[in-house]
Amino acid sequence: MDGQRECNLETIELKAFVPAKDFEHSKQFYADLGFQIPWSSEELAYLHFGNCTFLLQNFYVKELAENFMMHLSVQNVDDWWEHVREQQIAEKYGVNVSKPEERPWGMRDFVLIDPSGVLWRIAENTD
Repeated sequence: MDGQRECNLETIELKAFVPAKDFEHSKQFYADLGFQIPWSSEELAYLHFGNCTFLLQNFYVKELAENFMMHLSVQNVDDWWEHVREQQIAEKYGVNVSKPEERPWGMRDFVLIDPSGVLWRIAENTD
C-alpha cells in the first residue's frame, strides 16, 4: 500500500424528512396509501413501503412544503393509480391526483399531492 488507507464509502439508505401540516392527519394519509409506520413519536414518524422509506416530521412551513417533491419508483404505475383510486385518497383527503401519463424522460407517472402540499411523482420506467 502506498500510504493511502482504504475507505468504506458504501451507503446504506437515504431518507427525506417530509413536512406535515397536521401530523396525525398526514400519518393516516400515508397509512391509507399503504405505508407502514413501525415507529412514531410526537415529532417524527418512520414510514416505509417495501424498501422505500422516509421520515414524516411534525413540522410545517407552507413555502417549503409546497416546493417539496418526492419521487417513488414502482414496478407498475397503473396498479398504483388504481390503488389510489380504490382507496379514495383524493376524496377522503381533498387532495389532487392526476392520471398516469407518458413522460419524455422515459417514465410513465402520475402526480399525487399530500395534505400538506408535498408533491409525489409515482413513476414506472418505460425505456
